[in-house]
Parts: sequence; C-alpha cells; structure tokens
Amino acid sequence: MKTSCSVLAVAILLLATTLQAQSPAPSKEVPMLHATGSFDVKITPQDDRLSDGISRMLSEKQYHGDLEGTSRGQLLATGSAKSSGVYVAIETFTGTLQGKTGGFALHHTGIMTKGAPSLSISVVPDSGTGQLAGISGRMTINIAPDGKHSYAFEYTLPQSD
Repeated sequence: MKTSCSVLAVAILLLATTLQAQSPAPSKEVPMLHATGSFDVKITPQDDRLSDGISRMLSEKQYHGDLEGTSRGQLLATGSAKSSGVYVAIETFTGTLQGKTGGFALHHTGIMTKGAPSLSISVVPDSGTGQLAGISGRMTINIAPDGKHSYAFEYTLPQSD
C-alpha cells in the first residue's frame, strides 16, 4: 500500500479536527489542572519512506497560551486519509506550563477505521523534567476551518510540600 506524505498529513488533520480525547478520571489526591492555548506546527516529510508504505515525518511546534515553548517530534504513518490508516508520534516539549519550567514527552496514536477516527495524546509516564517532574495528563487538539491549531491539556502534577 503506497501513500503520499500529503495524504497522510490530511489524515492526521482529519483526526485532529474531529476528535476529543477522553480525559482520565481525576485523582482524589491530586487535582486535575487545565491548560489551553494555540500552537503553530510545521510538518516535514522525510525521504526515507520504507518500501512497505510507511512514511516518516518530523514535526516542530511553537506553543502559546498556558503552554509556552517548543516541541520537536517524529511521526510514522500509513494508510489512507479517506478510509483507514494510522499514525503514531512522539514529541518532546520544553518550556513553561502555567509558569512552571521544564519539559515532558507526549505520545500520539491516531487511527482511522473506514472513515471513523480515534485519537489519543498522552504524557509519557515519568518523562517530566524540572518543575514538571511527575506530570501526567492528556491533550486534545483542534484545527479550525481557517487552519489555526489549538489545544486543551488536562494534567496533574505532584503536590509540593
């Protein structure tokens, strides 16, 4: 199955605009916190596509709002934006989250099954650094009709003594 990077990028955009990931149940010990804002993204297809139809892309994001900073990531994708396909990605964020400095990693899983999308974006366990050590959470993304990207991030951080 051969698929162009642009078709896979469309699949990623379709997943992002049509999904709202479910948030984890709030912990009784640590309150669920909320962050929102926008981001700019640049996706760069790589020319090292595997012969079995898997495409690889690099991502660079600039986050604004409650998250201020940058991320870099890699995506692997295969399939069709019109029927069924999948992408997985890992991105690493560095900057501030509501005034706390540090970083963390996010993992994405996007699946399109016969046109029905499913998207999950979660913090990689134990990936937090600096003041964001111990962070956990889930992110949803939205792409407006004009192409502007936004996020909603529900997360927890360990309570400091």
